[in-house]
Amino acid sequence: MFEQGVIRPPSEASSLLVRVTRNCPWNKCHFCPAYKGKKFSRRSVEEVKKDIDMMAETYSRHVNDFTSAFLQDADTLILPTDELVEIITHLKEVFPAVERVTTYARAKSMKRKGLEDYYRLKEAGLTRIHTGMESGSLEVLKLISKGIKPEDILTGGLRVVESGISLSEYIMPGVGGKALSREHAMETARILNRIRPDFIRVRTFAVHPKSPIQKMIEEGTFQPMNDEEVVKEIRLLLVTLDKMPSHFRCGDFSLNLLMQVDGRLDTQKEAMIEEIDRYLALTKEQKKAYSLIQRTYPGVLPLDAVRDESVIKQIREELESLEGEEDGFNRYIRRLMSYQLPQLQTECWT
Repeated sequence: MFEQGVIRPPSEASSLLVRVTRNCPWNKCHFCPAYKGKKFSRRSVEEVKKDIDMMAETYSRHVNDFTSAFLQDADTLILPTDELVEIITHLKEVFPAVERVTTYARAKSMKRKGLEDYYRLKEAGLTRIHTGMESGSLEVLKLISKGIKPEDILTGGLRVVESGISLSEYIMPGVGGKALSREHAMETARILNRIRPDFIRVRTFAVHPKSPIQKMIEEGTFQPMNDEEVVKEIRLLLVTLDKMPSHFRCGDFSLNLLMQVDGRLDTQKEAMIEEIDRYLALTKEQKKAYSLIQRTYPGVLPLDAVRDESVIKQIREELESLEGEEDGFNRYIRRLMSYQLPQLQTECWT
């Protein structure tokens, strides 16, 4: 049978998954559990092409139903451009209905590719690159052991945009903790304003219980943010972002408290800020009720739901019980959020 990796972007749910590399070449980020305990390896072109042929045989009745494909795992662009072109070309020959080919890439690999490389990849059929910048702040990137610098994000991002390949930049509100929240928002907006990607995808930070950041919380060296504080950070980010033709996406990730804050920055920026302000205008009890309901049943929750006193009455006893312990409510919310993270493939983080 053919290989498949463990994760892909939500927007690639219906895509053909083609594993080009295994796991992550960096694999040291303090927040990401997806590939921990697994070694990175490159797959040969012949290996990948055989997988594509096997997929065609397996899905023989549906070959022409696949219109998109996603190249896995965490950093496909680490491969030489010649190899990627050969793989994409073969993929489109075997699955002729595929019109969209996308992939993950790290900022350093994006930076190493020249503009001519991107032109070749686009001509072969690569249409979009998904990349996790997480933050534009050097201090935050160091804190989370991201292994990149803001200039890596900027250089690679600008080249991708110039080439005409669609770019999705992923950001992570809350990952800098309370101490770096303002810097995180401002510096992230500064980099994004220069890159002007097609998509800015919001991925609210959640703490994995076995992560180094959980240990930092226990040691008192990292102060996690609560839901209201993260929403305020997202508001500052939005206010600082330019009105540009980028889609600011919260709606494709259930760890985002306000999934309804989703729209184009050039036409819907004010509306998104207004929705955040409606949340911030809720009472303290209503905000906690909103967090508890949305974190228990992830999805888009109308703010009016917690303005209904009958709803509050149903969960007031639980709210009071959680608040009976020191920081009990916030610790419970963090635990609920951690359930939505990818699970470790091994027993250990390293």
